[in-house]
Amino acid sequence: MLPYLLLILGFVILLYGGKILVDGASAMAVKLGMSAGLIGMTVVAFGTSAPELLVSVNAALKGNSDISIGNVIGSNIANIALVLGISGIFYPILIKKIHIRFDYVVTLLVSILFYGLSFNGIISFWEGILLFSIFIGFNYYLFKSPNAELTDNTEVEEEIEQVKNYSWFAAIGLFIGGVVGLYAGSELLVNNAVKISREFGVSERIIGVTVIAIGTSLPELITSIMAALAKRTDLALGNILGSNIMNILSIIGITAIIKPIGVSQAFIDSDFLWMLGITVLLFLLMRTKMRVSKVEGSILLLSYFAYMYFLL
Repeated sequence: MLPYLLLILGFVILLYGGKILVDGASAMAVKLGMSAGLIGMTVVAFGTSAPELLVSVNAALKGNSDISIGNVIGSNIANIALVLGISGIFYPILIKKIHIRFDYVVTLLVSILFYGLSFNGIISFWEGILLFSIFIGFNYYLFKSPNAELTDNTEVEEEIEQVKNYSWFAAIGLFIGGVVGLYAGSELLVNNAVKISREFGVSERIIGVTVIAIGTSLPELITSIMAALAKRTDLALGNILGSNIMNILSIIGITAIIKPIGVSQAFIDSDFLWMLGITVLLFLLMRTKMRVSKVEGSILLLSYFAYMYFLL
């Protein structure tokens, strides 16, 4: 029973650590004069991916590379099939042309690159450098984009409003507290996930793409459902696609730079194909009526259940 309680505690600490990290970093960014648009694309975007990053790095350093890879692949599948599927069922998600012409195309190309680099069974130091370099170039393009400051950043502005009066001491304290929380949470999560997988004879790959991936995707799931209930789904698709891009380029990139990541054949034969298949399915659904509504959302959700069925 104890490993299960510690696993749940790890998730709670991890998610809360990510929240206070974002608060502290956002407060510092405001004091440095950054705009809401840039804070949203950098501080908040990276902060919400921090749990996945810490889990993947921690797992790789402990020799549990299946958890590192499974965490990212499982999160990307869950973001599209589970998060977008449930959100679309609650309230239609409108598709903007830029989502298809830019965000989606980058997501698909980055996913194919991830698959290609993994094909030889390892993502090396230099391949990590390649992924992270693309990540830097991608963000540089966003900064230079004429639409960067025109994006609706209502949620980011609300976040800034809450932290703008924090002192430097409070901001730095929250940031450090968030980092410590993320480390402690990732330790609890990885150690106890490995214990549970061994207890049941389940592979670390399956634990990675299910329990850990869904757990680290909880912020996106909760945020998207709340936005759907409030009928504010206009940013949902962009945020999800951006998260998938960041998961591959920054999380896999940074993790491989710290320690090369082994990729088991099961990922190449199954999980990667599901990730790419669901990504292509999203394009087909988006092109029908330029929206993800109840029908499209249900199809995405069913595809996730199908993945779970064949996986388990």
